[in-house]
Amino acid sequence: MPTDRDDISRTLGLGSHKAGRWAWVKYVLLVAALAATWALWPRGEDARSPRYVTEAITRGGFDVVVSATGSIEPTELVEISSELSGTLETVEVDFNDAVEVGSLLATLDTAKLASEQAVQQASVLAAEAKVAVAEASLREARQTYDRGRKLVERGVETEETFIGQQAGFERAEAELAAARADLALAQANLRSVDVDLDKSRILSPVKGIVLERDADPGQIVAASLSAPILFTVAEDLTQMELQADIDEADIGKVAVGQQARFTVEAYDDRTFPAQITQVRFAPETTEGVVTYKAILTLDNSDMALRPGMTATADIVVTTVQDTVLVPNAALRYAPPRAAENAEKQERSGLIGLVMPRRPGGNGNGAAATGKSVWILRAGQPVEVPLTTGESDGDVTAVLAGDLAPGDKVITDQVEAD
Repeated sequence: MPTDRDDISRTLGLGSHKAGRWAWVKYVLLVAALAATWALWPRGEDARSPRYVTEAITRGGFDVVVSATGSIEPTELVEISSELSGTLETVEVDFNDAVEVGSLLATLDTAKLASEQAVQQASVLAAEAKVAVAEASLREARQTYDRGRKLVERGVETEETFIGQQAGFERAEAELAAARADLALAQANLRSVDVDLDKSRILSPVKGIVLERDADPGQIVAASLSAPILFTVAEDLTQMELQADIDEADIGKVAVGQQARFTVEAYDDRTFPAQITQVRFAPETTEGVVTYKAILTLDNSDMALRPGMTATADIVVTTVQDTVLVPNAALRYAPPRAAENAEKQERSGLIGLVMPRRPGGNGNGAAATGKSVWILRAGQPVEVPLTTGESDGDVTAVLAGDLAPGDKVITDQVEAD
């Protein structure tokens, strides 16, 4: 009949008790190792008692901001080109030069235009001479006509002769009208050449600063194909704008009139104020990301900001004042569930006797909902439901809940030493 020793041997895989002395040595060493492990295994409630990390509830306010990036641009940017084709003869300005309205920027070679102007001036003189001849002929024809009409009335001149005199008078009137038309055409041609000569002088239409210059003496300008941009002038760099890209998830919070503050990489320790003056409806899509352009005006009286600078703006969309504030970490905290009672299991053999299940091994963590916090009262965590409002990312406004400034809200816990 099998004995208890036989059962233990079979459980540990040691074979029959007749295996000899070395099998029992192995058995004794294994039992000793299991006993030491059980003695050192943490157990009891003290091993699982947590130490809570708390933070005091406060009362105050904060700004809710929407972040956006964009670039600094002049309010008015004028691109100047040439209406005429030709060769640039002179360039009068350079980068960063200040210009006034009518300042000369560049000139085109006008040799061909000057010869055309001389031709048209001669045409005007010839047309004026023709008008003078036509006027003299008309006066002569009018006198002949008037004299013939009187002679016909007196019966001295025949009707046929008078008809010829009347026709000559009417032809003289027509010839004068044609001569005057030729004169007007010649004068118009002359004015056209004069206009082209004026346009050969490229002038600034605004007062400002030259930002770009893409013109050099000797350069050929082909305006017939596409008007080339020769100069870019910023009208007023003391009043510029920030063109910020607002994410579609935030565009509903942004409105005209909101204040903002922004920074640029050139001045790490400085913050600039701005104000939204326009929020455009047209979307802009870049790599599948939809944004909307917001225009923010800013004061650049000290000329610290330059066109094209990249700016990071924080737009104040809501201001929360004088309310109970709870740390966001407290909204993310939930204590672990209480350890389940050890299940009673039938465990046979030596392993079940010397290695029971580790205490507390079935504990599970509870999930935070963001609709409650845990307050430490009398050393024990107490759940407090609440209604939350706006958040700035660090703290959240409490609209309703049994909380007061000074309450210790649990934000985390660590296992006791």
